[in-house]
Amino acid sequence: MPFSEEEFKSSIIKCNSSLTPGPNKLLWKHLKVIVIDSTYLKNFINIANACIILGYWPSQFKMSSFIIIPKPNKASYNSPNVFRPIVLINTLGKLIEKVINERIQFQSISKNFIYPCQLGGLKQHSTTNAEVTFTHLICVEYVINLMMNTLAFDIAQFFPLLNHCLLPLISDKVCFDSKISIFFQDYRVGRKMKYLWNNFSSPSFNVDIDVRQGSTLSPILSALYLSPIFDIFEKRLKDLKIPIYILSFVDNSFFVA
Repeated sequence: MPFSEEEFKSSIIKCNSSLTPGPNKLLWKHLKVIVIDSTYLKNFINIANACIILGYWPSQFKMSSFIIIPKPNKASYNSPNVFRPIVLINTLGKLIEKVINERIQFQSISKNFIYPCQLGGLKQHSTTNAEVTFTHLICVEYVINLMMNTLAFDIAQFFPLLNHCLLPLISDKVCFDSKISIFFQDYRVGRKMKYLWNNFSSPSFNVDIDVRQGSTLSPILSALYLSPIFDIFEKRLKDLKIPIYILSFVDNSFFVA
């Protein structure tokens, strides 16, 4: 179905007006004023619909700035871990991504494709849900006089190393419209990033990897990547009769025994 005005208005109202703008220098507070005019808003909707119909993501939306910021109050700045990177992308492109994200989340969850233990980056799946679930498991074990063991782990370099070739296959498994699969084939290629550090600005580099940090679509795409892995892993555990529960928050997870 074509996108609606309500979808755009509900997505933009949640955006923080004070966030740093992307390469186009357009702030959210500017965009909130612009969408009040129905003519401009209809143009934005037409762009979003055309992107899906044509399977095309404009090159302007593929540009991003990678800014390296020093963490405050550090004694020394001689190692990389005292710096924090942020990725800034085109604000209008980010708005359209938010609207697409709402649709994809709804369809993925309604088809029960998202694994139940995935609690990060999804609607009504927050840190609070993770805390409640973990506390419940502890209480259950305590009541039946058992001891619970946990193994926490982090998937290193998770976002940069996701395999792009897998995404169209997963899209087919979720039964997305074929236009969505075609759209993501163009969405993930031809992207460029410029590195900024103090007064230094690098040339643009090709970054046709990962699910793009800073993008609203990254959490749901990451969840789609992980769901088949968790499904296969759970079936193996059941076959081996090993009582282990998985609790996942994007690239951070628990094994609970």
